[in-house]
Amino acid sequence: MLEQWLKTELKPLAQEIDLEGFYPKQILQGLGEQGCFSSSNQQSYLQSVQQEVDTVRLVSKYCMTTGFITWCHLAAITYVRHTKNESLKKRLLAPLESGKVLGGTGLSNPMKNYANLEPLHLKARNVDGGYEVKGTLPSVSNLGEDHWFGAVAKVENEDRNVMIFVECRGERLDLKEKKDYVGINGSATYAVRFLDLFVPTEQVLAEDADAFIKTIRPYFLVYQIPLGFGVIEASIASSESALKKQNGCNAYMEEQPDQVKRDLARQQERLKEQFQNGPLIWESLLPIRKASAEDAVKAAHMTMLHVGGPAYLRKSHPARRLREAYFLVNLTPTIRHLDKMMQITSNEAIN
Repeated sequence: MLEQWLKTELKPLAQEIDLEGFYPKQILQGLGEQGCFSSSNQQSYLQSVQQEVDTVRLVSKYCMTTGFITWCHLAAITYVRHTKNESLKKRLLAPLESGKVLGGTGLSNPMKNYANLEPLHLKARNVDGGYEVKGTLPSVSNLGEDHWFGAVAKVENEDRNVMIFVECRGERLDLKEKKDYVGINGSATYAVRFLDLFVPTEQVLAEDADAFIKTIRPYFLVYQIPLGFGVIEASIASSESALKKQNGCNAYMEEQPDQVKRDLARQQERLKEQFQNGPLIWESLLPIRKASAEDAVKAAHMTMLHVGGPAYLRKSHPARRLREAYFLVNLTPTIRHLDKMMQITSNEAIN
């Protein structure tokens, strides 16, 4: 039923999202209304996450930009699900899961900071009733006037970081939209400047952000993996539809959809094992996340070759998927970020 809904509602929007930067807010809201983000049913939390992972895969088959903002929203939900701030959870979890309130991530900079790639861009000053936050986040996706997002700031004069949940409204929060990307321009991505923004204690996700990030980062990562799976599945379908082009000469090419299918099945099985062995472990997910991104690029490239001339029109689905796949290898954690983390993990295991 979900896939049929996506065919009807999302597929016709894919070109407008890709070429005109249309933000498909109604798709996120529709997913929420259909219960795709709900954790209040009878299944376990890990089963809910697995169901949400499959939702991201299905969405990404039709438009990975929409799959990406679905991931952003699920990341925001993850923060609220795991916070010990019960008043914040009571206020926002149900609206986020129902799609009435939408959310973004804001953790690109902190994730890079924890890998020693760059410093934290935000600073927080402890004041009566909360914090005053200043600094700039270069890119935060899935934002709008009625959206929320997570962020991490270094607490001045203290040896700790704080994680906050911020509403996009407010005079002391300046948002500048970014639409100059090769792809994913319908992702509602903004540069966000904090102008001594007051964040009350009621909006603090964790006073110890470092410990909190360790808890939530496996979920942050696992929701990214199906972005690649969706692109790969769509690329396979496009390549298979072109098998008879020019008297079947595609059969002589080195890149073939059957091999891509086998590679995809292997990675999907690896991911399935992570859920069976639970809880999810960050280090075990890193190589699957890397393979998902790299295989998506290979699959999208294969489709460009198999479809041929029609694929080289900017409005074609294969060209869109190629742009989407190249974004995926640069999505935090990027391929080079993943390589560093995997090498560190490997060295720690040896020592």
